[in-house]
Amino acid sequence: MFFLRLMGIFFKIGLLTIGGGYAMLPLIQREIIDRGWLTAREFVHIITIAEMTPGPIAINAATFVGYRLAGVKGSILTTTAISLPSLLIILAVSKFLTHFEDHPTVQSVFYGLRPAVAGLVSSAAIFISREVLFGSRNLTGGAVLDPRLGVIALISFFALRRLKVHPILTIITAAALGVLFLR
Repeated sequence: MFFLRLMGIFFKIGLLTIGGGYAMLPLIQREIIDRGWLTAREFVHIITIAEMTPGPIAINAATFVGYRLAGVKGSILTTTAISLPSLLIILAVSKFLTHFEDHPTVQSVFYGLRPAVAGLVSSAAIFISREVLFGSRNLTGGAVLDPRLGVIALISFFALRRLKVHPILTIITAAALGVLFLR
């Protein structure tokens, strides 16, 4: 029963999310963390690993979540479930769009979806940033900000956006800074 529920959740996420992998992260977060299957900290670790590995982040995240929850069988089920709706939809939509892509109503639908996708991606960025910067707790339960984490985040952001440093080099540099300053 657990495997069917897990597969159903990831099929639903794959079916209902528009905007790619980052747009799926808030839905995965809500479904998995709110059910108590993973903690926010575990989820952020999975997102970090999913971002560093080759392939789409949502599929990687689904694979890692599935593995964490149910081993190899779970990873196969979640990966298949999150990918299957896209395959089926693309097959259907490609047939439709070849005939109607220039229609004003179709164009309006796509323009209307853009802000929703931006909101979903922003939500994922805020969740991950908050968990990374304020995720640890002190003895009284309050959030503890480690300024070193903020500095590494700002350096990474600046390197990517202003200096156009390759993301892989940015990840390696951030990891090295973590080893040097966060032991």
